[in-house]
Amino acid sequence: MIPAHGSRRPHRDTGLADELVARMPAVLGCLDRAGRVVLVNAEAERLIGRAAAGALGRPVTEVLGGTADAVTRACSEARASGAPVSVEVPEPGGGPGWAALHAWPVDDGAAFAFIDVTARRRAQEEAEAARHAAERAGTRTALLAAVTGELSGALDSESALGSLARLVVPALTDGCVVTVVDREGRARDVGSWHADPTRRPLLDRYAQVRLDTLPAASPVARALRAGSEAREAVDAVLALMPEGPARDLLATLGPATAVVLPLAADGRTVGVLTLYLDPGRTLDDDDLAAAREVAAQAGRAVDRVHRQSQQAKLAEGLQRSLLTDPPTIAGAQVVVRYVPAAEAARVGGDWYDAFLHPGGDPVVVIGDVAGHDTAAAAEMGQLRGLLRGIAHYSGAGPAEVLRGLDAAMAAMHTGTLATAAIARLEDGGRLLRWASAGHPPPLVAHPDGTVAVLADGLGDLLLGVDPAAVRREATVPLPPGAVVLLYTDGLVERRGCDVDTGVARLRRHLAALADRPLEEMADELLARMLPATPGDDVALVAISVHARS
Repeated sequence: MIPAHGSRRPHRDTGLADELVARMPAVLGCLDRAGRVVLVNAEAERLIGRAAAGALGRPVTEVLGGTADAVTRACSEARASGAPVSVEVPEPGGGPGWAALHAWPVDDGAAFAFIDVTARRRAQEEAEAARHAAERAGTRTALLAAVTGELSGALDSESALGSLARLVVPALTDGCVVTVVDREGRARDVGSWHADPTRRPLLDRYAQVRLDTLPAASPVARALRAGSEAREAVDAVLALMPEGPARDLLATLGPATAVVLPLAADGRTVGVLTLYLDPGRTLDDDDLAAAREVAAQAGRAVDRVHRQSQQAKLAEGLQRSLLTDPPTIAGAQVVVRYVPAAEAARVGGDWYDAFLHPGGDPVVVIGDVAGHDTAAAAEMGQLRGLLRGIAHYSGAGPAEVLRGLDAAMAAMHTGTLATAAIARLEDGGRLLRWASAGHPPPLVAHPDGTVAVLADGLGDLLLGVDPAAVRREATVPLPPGAVVLLYTDGLVERRGCDVDTGVARLRRHLAALADRPLEEMADELLARMLPATPGDDVALVAISVHARS
């Protein structure tokens, strides 16, 4: 270690100390207050490519090149503060690694040293990359779970896809537009979202007009036509678009890349997912795989919605064809209502009937076949016909009719389970005779606003379990103008709410509507009791002797 001529060493070390510093495997040096090199060790000589004698006394900027500025700042800060300074800098000499630059004050200057930290730095970078990759993987997993949850309960194509754009932004992309194709082949953009709130209105307006002037060669048009995936620079897309609002809006939005993924189901394209990536953002292989899975889930959801819609129309049409209008009954008014479930798979099992007993008494019936869809609707029609036939042929009371129906079901091996309730108005409407097979209790609304729940422990076994089960019936007097209400469980059952609570709620509403005309009463009960999207189909039948206006 050689000091500059005429300078004073920072420390008066022994010869052994000088030897240790000279042989130190790290770069070590010292600057005077003017920034001139006054000491360098052998490792520093190798770094600067010259012997110490050629470096001593020269400005550090001439000796260390690109590293000099960092050394000058660190040494100046150390002298000014009187404390050591440490900072990480690129490897001296322009190598690919990193070094920790340490500077500390000494007499008449400051000393500095470089310690190689490349291995630690790379380990930190690798750990950070692994952490980031794990976070990205977690984000993708959470996204796919959210998409599954969102699409699983969708009731129509628009609701299935309308919220999809908000889910994939910003996890996979900066902007997104979702397109759905209806059964007639018409494409329509049903959802859009952008990570930048200021650009959301622009993207929304773009989604409203882009399909009107879509060039046939554009990636979206190709995806709709041939189900092909595409990744294309937006500048190339703009070059294909005609002058007009759509082109101007896309240019203003300023994405760099468009990635278009078809939504496929049953061999046809049912929609398109368009991802818009801003400059500097890329879609790596893992992100692209996640985007493809989102598109696949969306395609399956649309296909399920289409199939359920067809099934619902068929089931509802069959059910409505079987649920005929009630007969005209002299001296009485009968009102019936049927509301299908919002979800297609829940349509099909509820039924009602109204007819005259062979003796002339009005009879009303309500029932619910276990299961849904067209099979339940067909079984419902079979049971409805059987019950009416038994009642007409036998002239029996409600309990005996239910017993006969249960025996017929067993003999025919229908394999069906059902609930039912029958009410017969006797003695000119002054007496109600009724029986129930596991069905929610009938209600009787009196003109004074009181409402009776006909329970009396007659919740006998449902139909289809044991044809030898005991069937009982009861009678209650009816004042003039009373209303007898029969209904299915869809009117009173809710998630998180038991049937008894629902019946109590129905009873309160019926009491409040006791003075309303029967048609209005039925409509208002449905409006008050049912959510906007009923989870189950609902049937009700109401009868009043001395018809209300």
